[in-house]
Order: sequence, then structure tokens, then C-alpha cells
Amino acid sequence: MHCALYDAGRCRSCQWLEKPYPQQLNDKQSLLEQLLAERPVGEWLPPVQSAQQGFRNKAKMVVSGSVERPIFGMVSRDGEPVDLCACPLYPDSFSAVFTLLKPFIARAGLTPYNIVRKRGELKFLLLTESTQGGMMLRFVLRSTSKLQQLRDALPWLQQQLPQLKVISANIQPVHMAILEGDEEIALTPDQTLAERFNQVPLYIRPQSFFQTNPQVAADLYATARDWVAQLPVNSMWDLFCGVGGFGLHCATPEMQLTGIEINAEAIACAQQSAQQLGLEKVSFAALDSTQFATSREAVPQLVLVNPPRRGIGEELCAYLSEMAPDYILYSSCNPTSMAQDIARLAEYDVSRVQLFDMFPHTAHFEVLCLLKKGEKGGTA
Repeated sequence: MHCALYDAGRCRSCQWLEKPYPQQLNDKQSLLEQLLAERPVGEWLPPVQSAQQGFRNKAKMVVSGSVERPIFGMVSRDGEPVDLCACPLYPDSFSAVFTLLKPFIARAGLTPYNIVRKRGELKFLLLTESTQGGMMLRFVLRSTSKLQQLRDALPWLQQQLPQLKVISANIQPVHMAILEGDEEIALTPDQTLAERFNQVPLYIRPQSFFQTNPQVAADLYATARDWVAQLPVNSMWDLFCGVGGFGLHCATPEMQLTGIEINAEAIACAQQSAQQLGLEKVSFAALDSTQFATSREAVPQLVLVNPPRRGIGEELCAYLSEMAPDYILYSSCNPTSMAQDIARLAEYDVSRVQLFDMFPHTAHFEVLCLLKKGEKGGTA
């Protein structure tokens, strides 16, 4: 992938951009095999590749510059704004939106926030696109003082960009590098963006997490579904479930499934999908995954975990070791913490592992790992 911003030294987010893509995959696979070297792996499946550009469904733009000439992108270490509208990771469809948002900011009188002076209102723009064509736009503001101006100006923007199905304002009053605050204010009647992977309806709300590489995410969910379908299970937990992508793919009319996620917005999305699919034995709840699991006196046959970068941690590992579900399906965006967790689950055999290149041109990737309860001391 060629990137003029990288060549000019303006952006170094894609640390591995100069490395040929096959080499990127080889290096990631080697790192993963190294991290799991102390455990025998039953089957290594080949890495799932990504498109090398235009794959991201989300842009997180710092807004700087002036109200008349806003700049969308990031602020470099020396305080200089860098325009990232032409970043080749974004799909072509983002360009028209960025182009129209610049005059819109002047129309709405949304002064970009100045980090040094601690003045201004508009901090970030967050744009998400569904593979179904709709978009969600969030304005991250310092306060509600310009909210009415934003509301008054919106009809023009909506007329120009009818693909903006969901629009909201997030209030982030703290002078820190925090992307969003707790308060979300709806600016359109609909606050749910419809998505669809592998014929499974999924939904995205403003404050719910969703994978940023739809093609690879769809492959990841489909692979989990295929692996689970091969197991003799009819009960499972989907912990750290987000909007329910894994559980909804794995669910069948016979599967008793409970999905747990601390983010209530994500759970509302998962519940909407389950209802649409008519899954009567599937339930989702907004709870802490570790607290939910460790308070239960029995476990299902399969526990699926998709934790944040920190992993599932010592407490949940100890509980799973004690309760010993037949299978654990572990999806991770941080192979180092996953390897640490797997080391704690010594009674389990590593049955199958596959790398999913969710983040090309960086050292990051996603992993799916199937663990099977060993018959004696972790040996099948």
C-alpha cells in the first residue's frame, strides 16, 4: 500500500508499512507460535488475510484548525495538526463525507478545540460505515453550549448526505486525551446502525464497540461458528460479548446461550439481533463478565471469551480451571495476554489456533484459539 502521508513523515501509525504484506503475516505468525511454544498445538490453521487498504469502517478524527478551515486527523507530537482525510485505510466513501463536513462546521459554528489554549467546542469526529451502506456520525463536544446550533444546522447536512442514518453528540468535558465521555445525545430518531455479517443481523449504537475491519471480522465470526458446530455442545456462555457477534453466529435453535457484556448499549444491540433471529434460548445481560461467571455454581459445556487487551485474568482463569467446562473458545486482540491466560489453564489442551489479520501494517492481530479439557493433567 502506498501512503503519501507516511512517505512525507507526517503519519507513522502503520509501523510496518514498508514491510511487504506476506512478510507481515509471516512475522505475526512467528510471534504467535513463539508465544505458544511451551504448549503443544493440535492444529495450526493458515492466517486469514485482510485487504491492504480501504478496509477500515471507522475514522476517529481529531478536529483542529479554525472554524473556517478545520483540519481532520491527528495532532503530532510537536503540536502540528495532520490532515488524515486521504488516509488509504479508509474506504473511498469517506471522502465525500469529510469534504462536506468542513463547510458544515462553519455553518454550525463549531469551533475546533484548541488543546494548548483549552478553548473551543468540537474535539473529535467519529464516523462509522456499515457494509449495508448506512453511516453513523458522532460529534464529540466539550460542552452542550453549541448543541442547539448543531441541531439547527443538521438538516442541511442530512440533505447533502442521506447515508448518515445515525447522528449523535457526545459530551467530553475533560481536558485529557480521552476520546469520548459518558453523555450521548441523540440527534436523529434512529440511534442504531444496521450491519450484517454472514446473514446474521448485527447492530451498532454510538457507544457500543464494533470491530473496525468488517471483512476479517466476518471471517472470524464464521470460523468460530464452524468450529463450534463441530463440537458436541448445546450450552455456552459468550463472555465479553460486545454486540453479540460470536454468540449470534454460534447460536442454534437448540443452543442454550447466555451473552454477558458490561456495556449496556452493546447488550441492547445483541438483544435486538437475537429477537430478529427468533432465538428463544439466547439471552444477553449487561454485567461484568468475570463477576457473572465466578458467581455461578455450574458452567455450560462451552465458554467463549473475547476479552479486552488485558485478557481474562487470573480470577476467571482460576474459576474456569476449577469448574472445567469441556471447551473454551478464546478470541484475543492481544496474543501476549492470551498466552498468559492459556498458561494458567494448564488442564486444557490447545486444540486449534488461527491468526486473523484485523490490523494490517501494524504488529497487532486477532487470534482464535480452541481449548479442550484434557483427560489427565492436560494431556488428551
